[in-house]
Amino acid sequence: MEGNAKKVVFMLPVLLGVLTIIYALYLDLFHRDAAFRGVLLILGFLLVVVGLYFIPGKKHSTIIKGLFLLPLIGAFGITVMVPFLLGIFYSFTNWNGIGFTEVVGLGNYVSMFRSPDYLYSFGITFLFTVINMLLVNFTAFALALVCTSEVRGRDFYRASFFLPNLIGGIVLGYVWQFIFNKVFPALLPGSVSMLTDPNLAFLSILVVSTWQYAGYIMMIYVTGLQSVPKDILEASGVDGANAWKTLLHIKLPMIANTFTVCIFMTLLNSFKQFDLNLAITNGAPSRILGGKAIASTEFLALNIYNTAIAKDQYAQGQTKAVVFFIILAIVSLTQVTISKRREIEL
Repeated sequence: MEGNAKKVVFMLPVLLGVLTIIYALYLDLFHRDAAFRGVLLILGFLLVVVGLYFIPGKKHSTIIKGLFLLPLIGAFGITVMVPFLLGIFYSFTNWNGIGFTEVVGLGNYVSMFRSPDYLYSFGITFLFTVINMLLVNFTAFALALVCTSEVRGRDFYRASFFLPNLIGGIVLGYVWQFIFNKVFPALLPGSVSMLTDPNLAFLSILVVSTWQYAGYIMMIYVTGLQSVPKDILEASGVDGANAWKTLLHIKLPMIANTFTVCIFMTLLNSFKQFDLNLAITNGAPSRILGGKAIASTEFLALNIYNTAIAKDQYAQGQTKAVVFFIILAIVSLTQVTISKRREIEL
């Protein structure tokens, strides 16, 4: 059998397998009563694998390598891509967490942007992201300078500064909640908990987030500072450069890529803040905005969670999650692009 004929023959099981998988997903998506949906899905998958394995061609070895990656790709697809694509679809329906009865189009998106609590959550999350990113990076870099200096006990300092990052966010949040509610008022008679004031509650999350995450970012800065060639530092000393000029004109330009990584990580971590937000304040206290009580410290991730789980509005929560992903992707790509251009300038 000639090569072209073999391709045609073995393309048939591939196409049949793809159609079988699509049909199985259709039965599952629209909740058709078919007990053999799982069997169809597995059968379709096997037909695709067998067809691709036997198709002749110059890229046959590449296809075989791809087939060996199928377990990993399949796991990624099932746990990430399929839920993501289904989530986008459900955002256009009246999905209740189990099924849907109608497609509502952009109705969920329109009602979302008309929701005062969502718009407030978006604003407060953006503000938290900017401030927390600056605080964490400034604190982490200052700690890294200390830990890479000639100060005695710097290894102990590194371990001590990094230790808070090892504590889980939920546990850490409840510990700090106790400190804010019980310890500080006891140490300052006549005072009240910071968590009862909207502005101080926001500040408390910033403090705890910086305290927890700065040690982790510090280790990245320490690695970057230690990668600066010592002969360049020695040459700058011989030329009469003091510590400040050495830092400003030599160390900072040479670790520009480290700043890109650290800013990217703190940006994502701040924008996705959930565990500390949930454990410390759970969105409280309330703030009156436009004649309506709104949770003053409810960041976007917590707002999505409360919409879907607490309010049982799964379609609306999924809609907010889709927009959350788009915003996060745009902000992250923009930050990386700007930072990369800055690296070239330095």
